[in-house]
Amino acid sequence: MEDGTPPHYSNIVREFLDTTFPQRWISRGAVMAWPLDIMPLNFYLWGYVKQHVYSEHINDVKHLKQRITDVIHSVTPDVLTRVWEEMDYHLDVCWTTNGAHIKLR
Repeated sequence: MEDGTPPHYSNIVREFLDTTFPQRWISRGAVMAWPLDIMPLNFYLWGYVKQHVYSEHINDVKHLKQRITDVIHSVTPDVLTRVWEEMDYHLDVCWTTNGAHIKLR
């Protein structure tokens, strides 16, 4: 980390990607910035966790940690299937609009 950045974003990694995949790699600071809002953690999980964790008053850090753990454990395979389907929809919209800024449902 000679340039003080995380290993996956160091100058040497970005130079390699520029050489290997010119104008085709996706990352922050790259020619093609990744549309972060299509990631399942961003469009679903964090909102789900926050909504359910704070659905009751939090008494202290121990209670907060327990609520987070309980909510994460409440995510069922069915929920994950629906999240995957929603991500598939988001990717289809992104592909169809050529990555244009849009407001998703």
